[in-house]
Formats: sequence, C-alpha cells, structure tokens
Amino acid sequence: MEPVIVRSANSFRNEIRAGKHTFIADEPSDAGGTDEGPTPYDLLSAALGTCTSMTLHFYAKREGIPLEGVEAVISNDRMYAKDCADCLTTSGFIHRFDVKLKLLGNLTPEQREQLLSIARRCPVYKTLTSEIRINESLA
Repeated sequence: MEPVIVRSANSFRNEIRAGKHTFIADEPSDAGGTDEGPTPYDLLSAALGTCTSMTLHFYAKREGIPLEGVEAVISNDRMYAKDCADCLTTSGFIHRFDVKLKLLGNLTPEQREQLLSIARRCPVYKTLTSEIRINESLA
C-alpha cells in the first residue's frame, strides 16, 4: 500500500493524498477551522462504515446472500474512563463508536444476524478494537 500524505499550511485545513485521490479534512468554523472538509473523527467513522459495508458486500456475494445495499450510520464520542462502569481501562478516555446498520434486500432474519456478526470482521473494526502502536519520527 502506498503511504497517505497529509499537508497543511498554518491552519487546520489539511490536504490529503491517498494514491491518486486528493481530498480535504478540516475542523468546523466554531473550532477554528474553515469547515472545508470532514474532521479527522468523521474520517475515522467513515473508514469504519465503508470497511463494514465492503466486508458485508464481499461476504454476501460469496455466500449468495441477496444483500442489495448497506447504510451505516456511525456516531462517535468519548468519555472519561473513570465514568465507564463496564470498561477495563481506568484512566484517560474511552472512545465509543455506535454503528447502526440498515441492510437492504430480501433477507431472512437468520441472514440479517449472520451479516451483523460478519460486520465485526471488517479489518478497520479489528484495527480499532486491537492494540495500536504508532511510531513517529522526523523526516
């Protein structure tokens, strides 16, 4: 995979280059940005939603399940770990993603449940629910 290149010039507005695609990320005006693109957390939610949709379509096609479309509505927020009664982490923040899936097509209840369990196999889901290490260095 090619690296993703992100450039900014003295503002929250960032130009992102991913392969042959270029797009903008920014912050809302009330946060000091120019609101020219989605926020980083919007992009993270979009990555989870698109990966989930692609995983479901791949699986349905392979298994002959009549999935005609997927709508994923993703919201995210964070809370203090100390305020989370059922979390293992006790300090810092817990980040939460709420994913509501609408599965389109003539699907049986069993197929719908099967697809819901497959959604958790999406690579981005697996990444977000595993330990992550980030190595930073100066170029």
